[in-house]
Amino acid sequence: MIGRILAARALRSFADGFIAVVLPAYLLALGMAQMEVGFVSTATLLGSALSTLAVGRWGHRFSIRRLLVAASVLMTATGLGFAGLSSFWPLLLVAFVGTLNPSSGDASLFMPLDHTVLANAADRTSVFARYSFLGSISGAVGALAAGLPELLGARMSMVDALRCMFVLYAVVGIAVWVLYLRMPEPHAEAEKPAAPLGPSRGIVWRLAALFSVDSFAGGLMLNSLLALWLFQRFGMSLAAAGAFFFWTGLLAACSQLAAGPLARRIGMINTMVFTHIPSSLCLIGAALAPGLGLTLALLLTRSLLSQMDVPARGAFVMSVVTPAERPAAASFTAVPRSLASALSPSLTGAMFAAGAMAAPLVLCGVLKIAYDVALFAAFHRVEAERVA
Repeated sequence: MIGRILAARALRSFADGFIAVVLPAYLLALGMAQMEVGFVSTATLLGSALSTLAVGRWGHRFSIRRLLVAASVLMTATGLGFAGLSSFWPLLLVAFVGTLNPSSGDASLFMPLDHTVLANAADRTSVFARYSFLGSISGAVGALAAGLPELLGARMSMVDALRCMFVLYAVVGIAVWVLYLRMPEPHAEAEKPAAPLGPSRGIVWRLAALFSVDSFAGGLMLNSLLALWLFQRFGMSLAAAGAFFFWTGLLAACSQLAAGPLARRIGMINTMVFTHIPSSLCLIGAALAPGLGLTLALLLTRSLLSQMDVPARGAFVMSVVTPAERPAAASFTAVPRSLASALSPSLTGAMFAAGAMAAPLVLCGVLKIAYDVALFAAFHRVEAERVA
């Protein structure tokens, strides 16, 4: 079952990799403004937050397999919806109800469901690291595929070429559906332990509050918005942006392989904090760098460090709650994060429209450093006390 979860994550991340780069180019090609690109990104994250909340509140009534199958059907419908529509409001609606992910991580309702299955592994941190690694490496390959519309542009209009990428997203959704459909249906007794939050409610909500700060900051500079920034500030082409995001994804993937051994050596909280702060400093430096070369070097360095906290964070949440609370804990730490990150893309769009191109990157870095300091102060002792 874990193998199918990992394979499905790889396929979804491949699709997310090219969508994050193609989405702003597609919306701009349709004649939309920077502000509207931000609104669409906000809608995708807000919709994901509400669907994840529903999973946390009512998901324990259904098997994980059924929920994953339903989510993959929604993924296919999302791709077809974006491929077939051109107006802002219909696309905004599809973005809200669908599974589109403009970020570098898994921000959809798939994530808490996957985490619930992976939490049963003996070495959680290593399994979560593999999950994150596959997501990053597949997303990197997907980012390279974002250059396909420029190749197809010789045979069709650029808008139609970009539409083809959303059709490809729908095809990936079908492949994910097949993988989940063949997962074994859990026995009734395996489903009973899933329950709403109970004794771990306090620690889960404290974590959720801190994670929300990090997610609000991350939402200021989603991959789709970073691509928009590169398009607007440096005139980067779609193919060049795809190649850049390939390397950022590859560096993030490689770094996550070290997350498991590093967490076992220095602890999950230390792994999260001591790799995250330098990455935020690199982001601030990139915002202020005078030229493209230095900017890209700093962003690549950031990518080498910024995602090492992801497997440690997922494993930490699963480690400090009871087994029965894991589905709810995964969802209720994800929901505030998604809601918080949903607010910030529109703010970034407004800053870009006002000409403050560096402001979102600087604000993102500063807020993330504040989050890391608060996380360390609040939880470095908790790990020693509660994590076996």
